[in-house]
Amino acid sequence: MPRRAADFPPFTDAELAAAFSDSESSRRFPPVLSVGQAADLLQVPVATIHDWSSRGLLRGCARKIGKHLRISRDRFLRQAFNSFNQ
Repeated sequence: MPRRAADFPPFTDAELAAAFSDSESSRRFPPVLSVGQAADLLQVPVATIHDWSSRGLLRGCARKIGKHLRISRDRFLRQAFNSFNQ
């Protein structure tokens, strides 16, 4: 049986730092992400990110700046992998 995200231990700060320590990853996924970058990071459609935002699932890791949604990369990953399925 496949493991669900809720079955894995939470991401640590060290794991998040290691994931973006190389220049390619940090260039492609900077600390503050656009909706498109967030979608690419989790390999989901952009519409999914907008849906999560409208349902309040990104509260605490995303903020509107004008008409644009900006997402804190590390908080977003913690939220996606540690909170969505609980």
